[in-house]
Amino acid sequence: MIKYKLNCSKCNKNFDSWFLNSKEYEKLKKKNLICCYICGSKNINKSIMAPSVKKRNKQDIDEIISLKRNSHIKSKIYNFQKFIKKNFEDVGKNFPYEARSLHYNNKKNKKGIFGIASKKDIKELNEEGISTQMFPWIEKKDN
Repeated sequence: MIKYKLNCSKCNKNFDSWFLNSKEYEKLKKKNLICCYICGSKNINKSIMAPSVKKRNKQDIDEIISLKRNSHIKSKIYNFQKFIKKNFEDVGKNFPYEARSLHYNNKKNKKGIFGIASKKDIKELNEEGISTQMFPWIEKKDN
């Protein structure tokens, strides 16, 4: 949609009107279908118009920079997640059990493990001397 400022040559009134696009305005003008809503004259012309351009303020610029930074961070997280999936065994919700099993049974594992654990489980594992690390996990959604 496009909005034009129109003026009537007969009564000198200015008014706004919306059109689907500039071609639609030209088509209606050519068919003499545009008229003044005050006097009914079909002698209508477009006024000179300036497009409305939004000026960016500091807050807009800061928001754009923040979005780019977040995008960069997400990219790093996705790459690290790929590394973890390739080099570690996913034990899922059994992480606390598997971590204890490796620690107390001196079980040697070809790969390290990763999985899901609550904050409480992580705290208990650390108190038992079992070293753990938390990492943000983001499901990649391709839209």
